[in-house]
Amino acid sequence: MFERLFGNKSNARIRALLVGDRLDLRTLKTTEQLAAQPLTVPVAEQGCAVLYRYGAVVLFDVPPLAEAAFLKQLQPFVIEPVADIETEALDIQVGTDSKEGLEKGVLVVRELSLERFHVVADVLAKSVALADDEKRISATFDQVEPLAVNLEQGGAATYQVRMLTRHIGHILLTQHRMVGRVEVGEKPEILWEKPDLEVLYVRLEDEYELHERQRALERKLEVIGRTAETVLDLLQARRSLRVEWYIVILIVMELLLSLYDKFIK
Repeated sequence: MFERLFGNKSNARIRALLVGDRLDLRTLKTTEQLAAQPLTVPVAEQGCAVLYRYGAVVLFDVPPLAEAAFLKQLQPFVIEPVADIETEALDIQVGTDSKEGLEKGVLVVRELSLERFHVVADVLAKSVALADDEKRISATFDQVEPLAVNLEQGGAATYQVRMLTRHIGHILLTQHRMVGRVEVGEKPEILWEKPDLEVLYVRLEDEYELHERQRALERKLEVIGRTAETVLDLLQARRSLRVEWYIVILIVMELLLSLYDKFIK
């Protein structure tokens, strides 16, 4: 069906969006599928879409009005929708040259095929997922430094511990998302069946700097985690020291009371 829809076209536009934290694809019922893995469905009889369980949607040659209607239909299946949707757009055209890749911002391919669409969709979907993680981690970075400054100035320990543990949990969730669900470092399964498309995938992967962005995120997560754990350790040490002082004060008070009973009374 993909060839029937797009076989006569010489160009198209691909648009990727991150609509939420996850897509519940198990309950999504579709009457027609172009592919099951990844789930690919026709849209408005003139385009198609690839859906990823980590919340990414990649649209192939879907007009704006049809896109809006399709995204509205998806809303019941979106878990934790994002307020600010990350997007990536790419124009694609058929070229006579045997070399496939980006030229002046346009992706040149030998033909419009479902397999090539899956390769491009995989890269764009990972790119918007990384963009969302980059935005969240930047916000976390901005919050960690004031926590340390507040602690230095004698801020409330209970508030600090709550915030720090929340940041550590956010770090763990982000790492789980990148490694377990998005699988940024993994190649799409289509390359096992079509190894000749690996060159196209590698060129797109380099263009969108997926590995470099993943490593940068991992370094930032490591810094945030180390900072949060260090400040948390200092808070716990301060609390332990305070408890020890309370114990010392109680012992001294007990000695004074004993001396009072023995000598003054």
